[in-house]
Amino acid sequence: MKFFEEKRREVMKHIEKFMLEKMNEYLKPIDTIWQPSDFLPDASRETFFSEIKELQESAQGLSYDLVAVLIGDTITEEALPTYESWLTMVEGVSDDEEGGWMKWTRHWTAEENRHGDLLNKYLYLSGRVNMRAMEVSTQYLIADGFDIGTGHDPYRNFIYTSFQELATNVSHRRVASHAKKAGDTLLSKMCGVIASDEARHAKAYKYFIERTFEVDANEAMLAFEDMMRKKIVMPAHFLREVGLKIGQTFGHFTDAAQRLGVYTAIDYVDILKELITDWHIASVTDLKEDGEKARDYIMALPDRLLRVAERMKNPMLEYKFSWIDG
Repeated sequence: MKFFEEKRREVMKHIEKFMLEKMNEYLKPIDTIWQPSDFLPDASRETFFSEIKELQESAQGLSYDLVAVLIGDTITEEALPTYESWLTMVEGVSDDEEGGWMKWTRHWTAEENRHGDLLNKYLYLSGRVNMRAMEVSTQYLIADGFDIGTGHDPYRNFIYTSFQELATNVSHRRVASHAKKAGDTLLSKMCGVIASDEARHAKAYKYFIERTFEVDANEAMLAFEDMMRKKIVMPAHFLREVGLKIGQTFGHFTDAAQRLGVYTAIDYVDILKELITDWHIASVTDLKEDGEKARDYIMALPDRLLRVAERMKNPMLEYKFSWIDG
């Protein structure tokens, strides 16, 4: 066990230099990247109230399910303190403030922080949302924490974030498409730029795992297998509303996303296929017997999951969220 911990520390030291080298490629300069105020009505202008009226009129065209998914996405984005604290607890990485891991975590957090800020303000101005109920859910999600099956292992954490960033890209991109069809071009633009951020972040985490496979292929393969056996759970799987138990709201949120086609079981399979391709799983060398067995499991998994997904019926049970007025 001690040998494996030492090996991971060596590998993470190796990966950290790439983090510093790739910061400017996968994260944008703070002075030039978009900010929430670039999209929202400006209270200092005389047109402020007319802009809010226009925003609210456009928001009226959004379906109930779409508003529910948007709120769930916003709460997920706003639970950022949980994710940052989780990333700082990863073992085997340097806690040097200027080291690759801590610097990357801070800068990634800073970019992600804009997402919840933007969507929260939009929802507040839209007039469609019971903001207090939503804020209670956000506080619950941060306070409850989450267990995503990675432990403090850096390999499993990178695999999780690679998958999760791709999933959030899909979700925000699809919400943008639905918003555009409903006539809300502002929301469509907002979700579009958030999706673009998520795509860049996914490339970064995928790159870090790619480097890991180069220097510790067998352990990386075992970590990949383990995460897929456990299944990748969403960060908001503990989501709940006031008076409900942990996780009770999450199922209704995912049902709404499935009905709309915002994020489906098929998307889960497609993301897995993308990771298998991008990490060249079929051609990885230097695997031991357990690593080969792990690879066999991973390579066969998409077809198995696809058969299950194709048999799934679209959830039709309607649910009234405390977050949505009217």
